[in-house]
Amino acid sequence: MAKRLLSSNSSELLSYSKEELLQSIKLSEGRTIISEVIGEESLFRDVSNAEVAAAFGADILLLNLFDLNQPNFKNIKAGSAAEIVESIKKLTGRPLGINLEPVSRDNAQSDNFIELSSGRKATLNNIEKAVKAGFNMITFTGNPSVGVSNQAIIEAVKMADQNFGDQIIITAGKMHMAGIDEEYLAAKYIDSLISAGTDIILLPAAGTVPGIDVNSLKEIIRLIHNRGKLALTAIGTSQESSEPETIREIALMSKMAGADIQHIGDAAYGGIAIPENILSLSKTIRGKRHSYRRMALSINR
Repeated sequence: MAKRLLSSNSSELLSYSKEELLQSIKLSEGRTIISEVIGEESLFRDVSNAEVAAAFGADILLLNLFDLNQPNFKNIKAGSAAEIVESIKKLTGRPLGINLEPVSRDNAQSDNFIELSSGRKATLNNIEKAVKAGFNMITFTGNPSVGVSNQAIIEAVKMADQNFGDQIIITAGKMHMAGIDEEYLAAKYIDSLISAGTDIILLPAAGTVPGIDVNSLKEIIRLIHNRGKLALTAIGTSQESSEPETIREIALMSKMAGADIQHIGDAAYGGIAIPENILSLSKTIRGKRHSYRRMALSINR
């Protein structure tokens, strides 16, 4: 039986099935942190961003811009996607997620959007590769200016759920517009994501995109919880490089709104949030006791 993630050690975290990991997050009552990191660069010359994020208190690591056809992660030994995933898990003791981007067919060849490499797109082939590589979670979302639409995200979720829904956690939603101006927080859309098979709904944290405050976010999260799913609030608008006071305020608003997981993005320096801000987020939502324990807990336990 899964323990709350807050109290789980590395061997337990890495042994959990999909359902056990979801249950451990739920049992932690809003005190789970997922840190997004880029592997194309590194904050330090000889340490990977994944190791830094884990050291400062991240419970789950989310790899952004990771190309499944050309896998690479700076300061991690080169190899296949599966070998890199295995190495990161061994070095950090943390479950891993990957961003795959459901580019809208209408926008795939548009000059207005960034052209993605094939290994970053949310195709059935890449979803299968991510599962086989050992990722614990797939997040269907969009980076800035890639042209990811609501409907494309729903289609990707359906594809993942129908083929691998019993094997991997499916997270979906938008942190920001991702290049397409459409309503991505409407109740009807959130309900469609859940019906498609999403386990964790991704939402922008209050104070990160215009017009999103605690009350509006709380209503959305109530809907998500009523459908038996989890809610993740994201700091994905470069505020991961803000002052710690800003991180604390956003974290408290997300907790008041009912978030199960709090995400911090990679857009500071070197493909990772400012490390002190990962720690600030951690101390805000779970206090120094649990923050320092997570930082100190050996990955060999």
